[in-house]
Amino acid sequence: MKKVVLGFSGGLDTSYCAKYLSEDKGYEVHSIVVNTGGFTDDELRRIEAHAYRLGVASHTAVDAVRGYYERIVRYLIFGNVLKNNTYPLSVSAERLSQALHIAEHAQQLKADAVAHGSTGAGNDQVRFDMIFHIMIPQAEIITPIRDMRLSREAEIAYLKSKGVEMAFEKAAYSINKGLWGTSVGGRETLHSNGFLPEDAWPTPVTRHEPTDVKISFRNGEPVAVNDTAFEHPVQAIQYLQELAGGYGIGRDIHVGDTIIGIKGRVGFEAAAPLLLIKAHHALEKHVLTKWQLSWKDTLAQFYGNWLHEGQILDPVMRDIEAFLESSQQNVSGDVFIQLLPHRFQINGIESPHDLMSNRFGSYGEMNTGWSGEDVRGFSKIFGNQTAIYHAVNHED
Repeated sequence: MKKVVLGFSGGLDTSYCAKYLSEDKGYEVHSIVVNTGGFTDDELRRIEAHAYRLGVASHTAVDAVRGYYERIVRYLIFGNVLKNNTYPLSVSAERLSQALHIAEHAQQLKADAVAHGSTGAGNDQVRFDMIFHIMIPQAEIITPIRDMRLSREAEIAYLKSKGVEMAFEKAAYSINKGLWGTSVGGRETLHSNGFLPEDAWPTPVTRHEPTDVKISFRNGEPVAVNDTAFEHPVQAIQYLQELAGGYGIGRDIHVGDTIIGIKGRVGFEAAAPLLLIKAHHALEKHVLTKWQLSWKDTLAQFYGNWLHEGQILDPVMRDIEAFLESSQQNVSGDVFIQLLPHRFQINGIESPHDLMSNRFGSYGEMNTGWSGEDVRGFSKIFGNQTAIYHAVNHED
């Protein structure tokens, strides 16, 4: 029998794929679920049991949370990456981590094929396909839902005909949770106007009194919250999400251009990512030079867009990551934030690398590192070429 590795979540689409590939196509199906922070241990056990009931030959659960951070998330923090100045790339980033692990699993099993449950209308199909083409070019890529243009009703009818018992009721909102945020899709996001109602958000607002929070960074990475130190930045992210999620912070709707050329809307809640990115950026504005900040913005915007397009294996991404990592050597210190319902404010920073030092002058107040004559000469030389241009061309 030919082996196929199936990216598996236990939902309707991947359940259909598991049954169809094993019983109708005669494949030896090896399912794999890649946990990037969205599954509890109980959920993983239920997914495994469900996979074996569907008839898979083996099932593997990969704990990819820390690897996801090391390989992708840390660079999103370093770059202060927000797609369209809004979206922290919650789902698009984790899909790449999942695709990489699925491809590695297929390599280990020497599989003849690899399969995923993507439809033909989204970004994920391109991300998965592209990584598989690059990492396992010898493997056939099988996508039953996309290729047969199956409706939800057709999938349910097929599974029921095979005696499969599972929850077929469609939830009012689709939820995708991960370390770097949770996406929320529903009827409001299918149109250009309309915000998600309160009951659509996975994390209800339960906190109303203001809370002060201190986030500590070392070389650009979060290492402590409120003086509670963590062994790994993933723990800091999870702790901060638990602390701030109840305020309803980080809720928004992202409107973006998909890889396949259409526009789409998706809701998301990402309290920890938004707090970390904004806190990290505030610290950087104090400790980095003007041109470090400028080039970081330019490269990080490209990095985020190219990552969204699934191009994580492009070698230019390693080049940009090297720049981002180099830029973080002095990004250490504390950022002070106040949390309030549905919003937050950054009150300031403390860092030994703070370039806003009164030893060299206080903006608008006192100059201690230069004289008035120094400024007169600087101003004349700094505008010299523009003065020459206007003199030569006799312009007002």
